[in-house]
Amino acid sequence: METEKVTILRYRGSKLSKVKKLDIFPKVEETFKETSSVGGTFSIISFLIIIWLVYSEVNYYLNSKFVFKFSPDIDLDEKLKINVDLTIAMPCRNLGADILDSTNQNAFKFGALEEEDTWFELAPNQQIHFDNKRHFNSYLREEYHAIQDLLWRSSFSTQFGELPPRSHNPNRPYDACRIYGSLILNKVAGNFHITAGKSLNLPRGHVHISAFMSEKDYNFTHRVNKFSFGDPSPGIVHPLEGDEIISYNGMTLFNYFIEVVPTNINTFLTSVSTYQYSIKALNRPIDHDKGSHGMPGLFFKYDVSALRVTVRQERDHFGMFLARLCSIIGGVFVCSGIVNRLVQFVLDFIMCNWGNKTLEKGNIYIVNDKAPLNNIAPVPVS
Repeated sequence: METEKVTILRYRGSKLSKVKKLDIFPKVEETFKETSSVGGTFSIISFLIIIWLVYSEVNYYLNSKFVFKFSPDIDLDEKLKINVDLTIAMPCRNLGADILDSTNQNAFKFGALEEEDTWFELAPNQQIHFDNKRHFNSYLREEYHAIQDLLWRSSFSTQFGELPPRSHNPNRPYDACRIYGSLILNKVAGNFHITAGKSLNLPRGHVHISAFMSEKDYNFTHRVNKFSFGDPSPGIVHPLEGDEIISYNGMTLFNYFIEVVPTNINTFLTSVSTYQYSIKALNRPIDHDKGSHGMPGLFFKYDVSALRVTVRQERDHFGMFLARLCSIIGGVFVCSGIVNRLVQFVLDFIMCNWGNKTLEKGNIYIVNDKAPLNNIAPVPVS
């Protein structure tokens, strides 16, 4: 008969045995570790400090910073969008709103804004809404530099919506005109104006005909519910919105000089190309007898800046974030170990000196292991 062969696997050791020999990190057995209440106290304090510092570092990483850069505006084909919502204390039949830019193009080329007869006095619900908007926008203009980062991070493009519908209508004829809408303009300097009389288009411009109006029909008291350029975007404050100007002289010229700045906003939530603007206001009464000439009305003279502002939300590299976390944990651990050893050394030094002085003032009991317990006798310390 053939003998059956049995194969036995032999264990030749783990392949990781050579890797274990390269271990440079010392391993201390539990029996050789010495613990103390001082070390435990420092460990708890160190853990609390590490947790607090790591939490602060994570918040700092999440709350990124904003970088503002300026560059020449080289976008030649871009258009300028204007959004308006104004209420003037004159009936719509006596007003005309037009835009004429520096290219002398026909004012009607850009289209026409909507006109709606209304009452200048707001209903109670509308007055509350407008007062809140006025106070809030005034606060934003004054404190903008202190809260600009919060505004850029927010996801709200406007703090207040449209004016709500009237809760009730007055029982009297209309005394105001609401002019609202959006127009697409050339990105050049221009003049958006609202003055008395309907406009008449001419080959080289246009005129406003107000031959059948007397001075008592003029009243350019106005309220600005919306005046902006471009698409809505978080972080941008429109200085004119929420203003209400009361004119006690009907023959008054209101000039608004506006500098429009192209702005690109790149945040973690949005990426928008829009505009922001600064404004200077000047008004004066028209009195031809005193040499103050002109046409009463509202004139918004805007010009486009040659520089473009880019607002970019940046965050540190993730590797740098991990490196700072490691440095925080390692630094606190090393520093707490040094302080712990220093405190332990001071305590040991004090306890040794105090213990020696105590022994010098007392007695030492000498015990002989070979003698019975009843042969123990006190020996005075010399």
